[in-house]
Parts: sequence; structure tokens; C-alpha cells
Amino acid sequence: MISISTLYCGAVHPSHELRYGRAGGAGRGPVVVYNCTRQCNLDCVHCYSASTAEAPADELTRAEATGMLDDLAAMGVPVVLFTGGEPVLRDDLPELLAHAVRAGMRAVVSTNGTLITAEMARRFAEIGVGYVGVSVDGLRAAHDAFRRRDGAFASAMAGLEHCQGAGVKVGLRMTLTRRNVADLEGVFELVRRREIPRVCFYHLVYTGRGSTLRGEDLSAGQRRAVLDRIMDLTAELLADGRKAEVLTVDNHADGPFVYLRLARENPARAAEALELLRANGGNASGVRLACIGSDGDVMPDQFWRSQVLGNVRRRPFSRIWADESIGLLAELRRRPRPLNGRCRRCRWLDVCNGNFRARAEAATGETWGPDPACYLTEEEIAPA
Repeated sequence: MISISTLYCGAVHPSHELRYGRAGGAGRGPVVVYNCTRQCNLDCVHCYSASTAEAPADELTRAEATGMLDDLAAMGVPVVLFTGGEPVLRDDLPELLAHAVRAGMRAVVSTNGTLITAEMARRFAEIGVGYVGVSVDGLRAAHDAFRRRDGAFASAMAGLEHCQGAGVKVGLRMTLTRRNVADLEGVFELVRRREIPRVCFYHLVYTGRGSTLRGEDLSAGQRRAVLDRIMDLTAELLADGRKAEVLTVDNHADGPFVYLRLARENPARAAEALELLRANGGNASGVRLACIGSDGDVMPDQFWRSQVLGNVRRRPFSRIWADESIGLLAELRRRPRPLNGRCRRCRWLDVCNGNFRARAEAATGETWGPDPACYLTEEEIAPA
């Protein structure tokens, strides 16, 4: 994640220490994304997990899931993100969230928001859920088209309002493509009007049903224009006294792009931003980020579903994560990674770490090939 509000505007948020205080992950476990179910009530065109209307029969049981959570807590995992599918469709979600919180971890939920009732939001508050991120891919028309369900936007806004009413921190999550990028400013206005404290703008990753949208991904020029506009809108938002955290996700080229603009506008601020980027270390898949699928499969991140490192039914996550005889894990943790193409010669490798391997693999067929979503020019990546 690239915090535009921190890097470009100098804002400090509660996630600052987690993002910039422990490059390399020494002494703590990774942030874990737990796809607790693949069942979903919607049929989103870009769903990375290719979720279905029915719950698969091989999902971890409650006992298996709580045992897995105990293992995560024992190894120092700071955050577990419960997602799906639609996590709310898992009947024992409240019990799993409460178990994670009791074990000392921060439990957060990523949801489409449509099924969150006032009672459920109150339950989240009682449990101590740290954050609920609601996916909103544009305003009403664009969002409903993404979800392939009329009324999905209105239902998501109702779920968000229920969480706000219960005092649960909320945020928005938008995946940017050519079909919804025109709604960028409208989403910022939504953040302003509804006093939403966090918004994440995701770059598309070509996995699951998202692989079918590759032709609708932003061009390099569009990405540059979008990032410039996000920086402008973030600065305006914070200048108005809003305390919202604005992030971009799944494209570490955004970090150097922000720095290069700052270097032209405010060299002192640019130097501070570069220090933070280096402290963060770039892509964290297999290092400070992991995913556990609904069936217990362990992956380097939630998008890289072709790379299964093990399964928690056969071996605890902590043992899988520590096993660097797993070749991919060892390679992901090398600095620099064994990258090919323009990534290998890029001057920003220490702040990007090769960008998103799942997208590179999907586009090139090579684990260590260049990420096609990098929009930096040859001049910008050349040694200074």
C-alpha cells in the first residue's frame, strides 16, 4: 500500500508504524488475509477469488479456523483481514472475529457491505473489530454494473452507515479500470460528504475473474493522470481539515511516481517521503503479507492463487511460513529478488521490490518477469 496522504501530504495515521516501522518484518508475523469463505451474494466482474453463490464443501471448520488463528497469534501476526467471497455469509464470522481479538490480533473485515445490518454492525463494535472496508467501485451506475446487481450500491451505503452508526471505523475500496475511472472525483466527494476516514484505490490484478478485464486496465498514461489527480484531490481533502487516509494498492510504482513529483515541488518533503518508502521496502508478498484460502491453502498474497506454499490442515501456518526450503518463499525474501527485464535494472528496486508478481506472472508467464502495470518511463527508472 502507498499512502498518498502520508507521502505526499505528510499526514500521520494509526497504520504508520505497521507500514513504515518494520521493513523486513523482524520480530513479527505477516499481515494475513484470510478468505474465510468463497461464497458470495454478488457476482463481481473483477473478483480475484472467483467466488460463487454456494459455499464450497472444503472450507475450514470453525475448530480448524480457531486453531489456525491461535497459531497466527502465537507467531506475532498483528492483523488478520477477514474477507471472501463475502465474509458475512459465514455464519460463525462473529465468533472467529472475537477469537482473533481475544488472541491479541487486530481483526478487520473486507466486505461488499450489502448484508451488514444495524445489529451486525453493533456486534462488530462489541467484538472490537478494528476496521470494515467496503468495496465501492464507483458511484451507483458503475458500481452496480461491476457487481452485476441493481441496488448493490444503495445496499453497500446502508451497510457502511450501519457501521458508522455503531462507531466502527469504515473505509472504501475502489478497483480502478477504464470503465469506472471517471467516478474518481465522485468517490472523493463521497468520502468528504460521508466523513469516511479511509479510502483505498486498487490497481487491477489479473487473477480470478479479474483476468477477463485485462483489456480494460488503465494505460500507462491513464495511470499517471490518475495518480496525479489522486494527489491533488488528497491535498484538497486534507486542506479542508479532513483526516482521511488515502492509499493506492497493488502497484508499487506509485511510490517513485509520488517521490518524483515531490522532488519537483518540494525537495525537502521528497527526501522524507523517500526515507519512508525505503523503510517500507516495497512489495511484501511472502515477506510481510500472506494469504490463507478458505480451504486452508497458504499463498504469498491474496491475488497469487497459482502459488500454493502449503495447507494449514497438514502443517501449521507458522511452520510453512518459516520454511525457506520452499523455493518461492526464499526467493521472495531475497534483496534484491531474482527479477528479469526492466525491473532488474530499475533504480527504484529498493522501494518497489519488483512490484506485483501475481500480475507479472499472469501477463508474462514468468514469476520474475516485469510487471506490465509499471508506468514509469525508461528515463525515470534509469540510474540517477
